[in-house]
Amino acid sequence: MLPPDYFAHALKETASQTSGPFVHIGLAPHLVGIGGVKPIGSNKLAGPGTKGERITIEGRIFDASGTPLRDALVEIWQANAAGRYNHPADRQKKPLDKSFRGWGRTCTDFETGLFTFETVKPGAVEGRNGGVMAPHVSLWIAARGINIGLQTRMYFPDEEKANAADPVLNGIEWVSRRKTLVAVLEQRKGKPVYRFDMRLQGADETVFFDA
Repeated sequence: MLPPDYFAHALKETASQTSGPFVHIGLAPHLVGIGGVKPIGSNKLAGPGTKGERITIEGRIFDASGTPLRDALVEIWQANAAGRYNHPADRQKKPLDKSFRGWGRTCTDFETGLFTFETVKPGAVEGRNGGVMAPHVSLWIAARGINIGLQTRMYFPDEEKANAADPVLNGIEWVSRRKTLVAVLEQRKGKPVYRFDMRLQGADETVFFDA
């Protein structure tokens, strides 16, 4: 049995801070004019040989006052067009597209706050207990004022049937908040653009998940 004062002498929590204004220097130096460093990650996920429907994902991140964050870092990861992740842990019997890494990184524009990804529309993937998850993209945000990176998902508005059966969306108790995870589809020059704005606080606060 542990003595009553055991935890009083346990290791103390290391001090922490937000990702600060220097997150770009460490994770996206090429976007702030630091040369000679090979970028890790890009906002272009699809190469010339990547299979699937080419799409653009764009959006802004708003704080509680409705002001867009202009110095946030955004990462996405997703399955390929067939619904398989480029990761050894994915054992689905679906084709692996070796030209598609399924992961990207970019920053919001310093002037407009807009982030953009060029990718392919993912397929549905197998979830826990053999269930099927609707096509979606996972996003992770790091920014000044955020202590722990925020994780969320973007679903596609033209996948209504799949969305209605998705176990994650159905797990959100407040039905009205599920819409914060569904993008808005726009057509520009005949190409699909999915706009996904995220709100950190407020009446339309985006649903975020534990990592």
